[in-house]
Amino acid sequence: MIALIFLLAGFSKIVGFKGTAGYMASKGLPIVDVLLAGTIVIEFGGALMLILGWKARLAAAALFLWMIPVTLVFHDFWNMTGQEQVTNQIMFLKNVSIMGAMLYILAYGTGCCSVDKDKGKKK
Repeated sequence: MIALIFLLAGFSKIVGFKGTAGYMASKGLPIVDVLLAGTIVIEFGGALMLILGWKARLAAAALFLWMIPVTLVFHDFWNMTGQEQVTNQIMFLKNVSIMGAMLYILAYGTGCCSVDKDKGKKK
């Protein structure tokens, strides 16, 4: 279930590439097309890996690390006021919560339904 947010976000970036690139450029990011392509691979690819349980720990680690700069750059609520600040603080905290879920997956894997589950091994 946690992968759904990344799957949908990655898909929306694919179909809205130009608009997303413009938004990223407005934040002062360099080489936007490269960063956006990487983001799509991490979001969409990572989501599929989590859903399948294939190399899910690797996907969780990549998503966790990717979320650090993304959260700091795009949800810098401490530089905002009013409703924009409130909304971005919520988004910031949502991302921190999702990062916690990625750490959980990194530590414990995805369980018995994983494609690459341990064959009878106890951890």
